[in-house]
Amino acid sequence: MVIKMIYGIERKKVDEQGRFVLPSDWRAEELKESREVFVIKGKGYLKIVPKKKVDLTRFFDSADLGMNIEDWEEFERRFYEQ
Repeated sequence: MVIKMIYGIERKKVDEQGRFVLPSDWRAEELKESREVFVIKGKGYLKIVPKKKVDLTRFFDSADLGMNIEDWEEFERRFYEQ
């Protein structure tokens, strides 16, 4: 039994084995490339977050290490001296 959705909240029945069905519109929108979720357990609640592939290359040029790292050996030497 599903009660009408109000502000993103749905009431769902849980079967004897602890299962319930994720809303189909949420699955279609959030579970695009993966069919896995993270279940975060808190006191009195569960939070379900879709597992998504993260593109870390967008952060490559954002780290400012305070020195040029074109010469890696020189960078390591200076980094560990500090």
